[in-house]
This record gives sequence, structure tokens and C-alpha cells, in this order.
Amino acid sequence: MRIGVAKEIKSDEYRVALTPAGALELTHRGHEVLVEDGAGEGSAFPNGAYGAASAHVVSVDEVWERADLLLKVKEPVASEYGRLRSDLVLFTYLHLAADEPLTRALVDSGIAAVAYETVESAGGRLPLLAPMSEVAGRLATQMGAWTLEKSQGGRGILLGGVPGVPPAKVVVLGGGIVGYNAALVAVGMKADVWVLDKSVERMRELETMLAGRITLAMSTKLELEEAIADADLVVGAVLIPGARAPKLITREMLGLMKPGSVIVDVAIDQGGCAETSRPTTHSDPIFVVDGVVHYCVANMPGAVPITSTKALTNVTLPYVEAIADRGFAQAVARDPALARGVNVLGGSVTYQAVADAHGLDYRPLGELLPAAAG
Repeated sequence: MRIGVAKEIKSDEYRVALTPAGALELTHRGHEVLVEDGAGEGSAFPNGAYGAASAHVVSVDEVWERADLLLKVKEPVASEYGRLRSDLVLFTYLHLAADEPLTRALVDSGIAAVAYETVESAGGRLPLLAPMSEVAGRLATQMGAWTLEKSQGGRGILLGGVPGVPPAKVVVLGGGIVGYNAALVAVGMKADVWVLDKSVERMRELETMLAGRITLAMSTKLELEEAIADADLVVGAVLIPGARAPKLITREMLGLMKPGSVIVDVAIDQGGCAETSRPTTHSDPIFVVDGVVHYCVANMPGAVPITSTKALTNVTLPYVEAIADRGFAQAVARDPALARGVNVLGGSVTYQAVADAHGLDYRPLGELLPAAAG
């Protein structure tokens, strides 16, 4: 199979979908790898590194036109919609529930679009989202600490305090992978850490994992209001796989928060969990609403592309190999986890939460796979 690796053109995105090591694995399996000129430079992988891995460095037109399977990190932007085609398999983060124009462009093109973030294995695990969630969670606390500095518009408080001065209070909304990693770093920085979640079972796990160094509370409206009223930093870490994030923090609730307190909304890729959140970039990451500083960068792991690219390739490569070795239809038919990643196929939305988000018709993947196989 001919596998293409496109260069990311979204603002401040430095990751690449495949390392040279990953390219070498694919070429050793007999596949042809096409890497867009300069695609890896932001992650410290020059063209020569891909050439040494037996990949071919090609133009943007060639990588989009010749690939059977196209690998990206972020979703296509509007200028790339015209490159979508019905005989292409696209494998990338899509977050379609928060992006109706892209969803309709994918449907209209007839492409097979597989979303990293909805590949779901047994037990509800999201193996291709997990490493970026780990990175984003750890960055959330790091960037929250930076945003709390007075020069950034924050309260001017050190997350860990000093002897004789209490630490900042960090409230993490959601105890999944993002929330755990945000709490882990906040604990390491000696903050006063609270985690709100709706699952008692998960809270028991977090109690053990973090050795009792955090305060755990059931996420109810009243508990949320009381927690954020006293918070210096709030990390939004809620996730409903494939669906829009719930708006837990309303505009009215900002009035409860301290002036200069910070919201880092990691859920912004899925629409954000604060009503006042809107996507920002690494170049212009923060804005203020009602005295509360918002950090809502939609591609947080892009700030650390070397770490992120290596972590991403580690988990995506087995799925890429499966599609390349067996073909799309056979790979999806044999792997239920990969099948859950298919969001759009043959002009239809095949992921229920995405169809619901945009009022589009939903068709089960099983109805379309025989057509894809043919």
C-alpha cells in the first residue's frame, strides 16, 4: 500500500504523524511511504531522516494525490477540503462533533475517515487518544501555573506556595487520563489538588494512584460551584468519546470565581467544558472573560512535538500496519476497536454521536463495509 504523511498546516502545529522509525517499519513490510517535504522538521525529523528510512520525500500535491492511506495529526483545514477524495483513507484526529463544516466536507467527498480519538478497545479504553491526553494533562497544569503569573493576567500566585504561604488550589474536572495527569503534576508542584468526577469507582482508583494526596469529590452542580469559587486554577478534563463536551461551567458561574483565576480547558477540541471557552493558539493562547483568564489551545501537545510525535507513532503504528497489510475493509472487519474509529465512510456518517451533533443521518458501519470491500 502507498502510505502518505502530510505536513501539518494548522496554526502552531509542529507534530508529524509518523517518525522515521515508523516509516522504516512500514517500508520493511513492503509498503511505499511518501512524506511531504518538510513534514517532520517541527519534530526534529529532517527530510534526510525519512530518506534514510527508505521513504520518499515528495510535494504536497503528490502526497495527497498518490496516497492510498493518508496519515495526519490534526484534522484537515478548509484549504485542504478540496484534496479529499473517495478512494482515500484518512487516519488522524478529527473531533468531528465540534466541527460541522469538516464533517460535511468529509461526507461530500466520499472519503473513509478514521478518527484516532474514537478508536476504542475493550473496556472503553481509547488507545490512540491516551498518549496525547497524558501530554495535554501534564501541560495543562504547567501552562496553568504560567497563566497564573501576574504578567499573563493571572492572580500572581505560585502554584506550590512557599513555607508560610499556602499553595494554590487546583480543581480538576474529570478523573480520566487528562485529569489524572493534570493532578499528578499539580501534586508534584505541591498545589492543593481537588478532582471532581462522577464515578465513585474511578475516584477509588485515583485515591490509590495518587496515594491519597488529593481531595476527591462527586461532581454535582453544587459541589462544582463551591469548588471553583475557591479555585485558583480549574482544569477542564471531561470527555464523552466522539461527542461534544458538556458545558459544566456557565457564564454565570464565572462570577463565583476569583478575579485572575484561570481555566485551562483541555476539552476545547470537543467544544470545551466552559460556556465561555473558544479555541486559541500557542501564539495567542489566552483571553479574559469576566475577570477569569481562559487558556484554550486546541492542540496543546503540539507545543512539545518531539515528545508528542514519538508517543503518537508508538500507538498508531500497529493500526497503520493492519490497514496497510490487509486493506481498509479487512482491517476494520477484523478489529472492533479500529471499526469504532471510522466516523465517515462512502458519504455517510458512521459514528452516532457525530451524526447527532450535526443533525445528519447515521448509518451503521456494517451496512457499508461490504460496499467498501467490493
